[in-house]
Amino acid sequence: MTRLKGAAVAAALVVGVGLAQGAEAQIAVSANDNKVVNVNGTVKVVPNPPPDTVAIIDLNASPPRVIGEVQAPNSVGGPPLSVAITPDESLALVTASNKVDPSDPTKQTPDNRVSVIDLKASPPTVIATLEAGKGAAGISINRQGTLALVSNMVDGTVSVFAIQGRAVRPVGTVEVGGEKAGGGMVAITPDGKTALVSRRNDNRISILSIDGTKVEYIKRDMIAGVVPIVLDIASNGDFAVVGSLAGSATGDHDSVSLIDLTVKPPRVVDTIGVLGSTAEGLKISPDGSVVAIVVHNGSNRAKESPFYNDAGRLLMVRVTGKTLSRVAEAPIGHWSQGVAFSSDGKTILVGNMIEKDYWVFEWNGSRLRATGQRVKMNGGPAAIRTADK
Repeated sequence: MTRLKGAAVAAALVVGVGLAQGAEAQIAVSANDNKVVNVNGTVKVVPNPPPDTVAIIDLNASPPRVIGEVQAPNSVGGPPLSVAITPDESLALVTASNKVDPSDPTKQTPDNRVSVIDLKASPPTVIATLEAGKGAAGISINRQGTLALVSNMVDGTVSVFAIQGRAVRPVGTVEVGGEKAGGGMVAITPDGKTALVSRRNDNRISILSIDGTKVEYIKRDMIAGVVPIVLDIASNGDFAVVGSLAGSATGDHDSVSLIDLTVKPPRVVDTIGVLGSTAEGLKISPDGSVVAIVVHNGSNRAKESPFYNDAGRLLMVRVTGKTLSRVAEAPIGHWSQGVAFSSDGKTILVGNMIEKDYWVFEWNGSRLRATGQRVKMNGGPAAIRTADK
């Protein structure tokens, strides 16, 4: 993205955000972490870092372009789905799992903040800062636009927030295994009655029941790989896919698993390898036909490591009934994180922390093509999301 100066930047953001709110527009929201960098395989805190940013991306433009930006805390720690957008694209909620430790600025400590961002304001504006649990990470908003859930990685709890117009307020906390279980991502089914929560410490996926703002852990757990964190639910509600990242420590290849939500109780029905370590980012296509998976593939390792690779991998996995199959792949950048589809499923964005940009891919249902287009971010793109509708 070409950088403009002073008043020109403000003018461009105001005009761009206005365009993004049109009837045919679609936006993606990116949370960009400025606190940490990867130095030859080691994550280090930046001395006196600039503020984290949240960028609004116009997915209708070719190539996609940034049309607005606001400062708000966020973190690369946790699943790259720490952003959620209301179905009408009016609000974004962004979590922060980590912050710079005020007692030792060379380290991070768990955070609990949730920023509420007015996307219709010109420029976009943080209108509230709320508190979730310790290590606030993956977040989802129901398709009714009335409820948000946050998985807290340290507490092993889920924070519940009610949404009414532009007002967001905390209404409760649900323990899901506690600290020994940890957390990760929470995803809500299209009917708004059920949620799945990943538990990174004890390798489980838990089921929550939802009735209005009443959220309960029903004590049904599933096993889907080792160290499950990232997960998503298909737009038709028939299945979910969850990724594991146990190989991040050992260099072993990781996996993704298919959860059948049409049976009672839901259960894992298939698992497939992702051809590399760390299934970091994951998103199901709008039509539910494929899953785009971001694999670190050792790209975040020290160059002298036997597990180092000079590229991550974008892997496309087809969902056919109750089975998964690998159908396409392409190299991506380093220490890559989130992935997002355009509403027609033909454009894919993949965020790269080291390059501080998104790479743009085209998908025609069977072939994956790198366009060579880049969307630069002001910070490392730690998470990205479009509205679930």
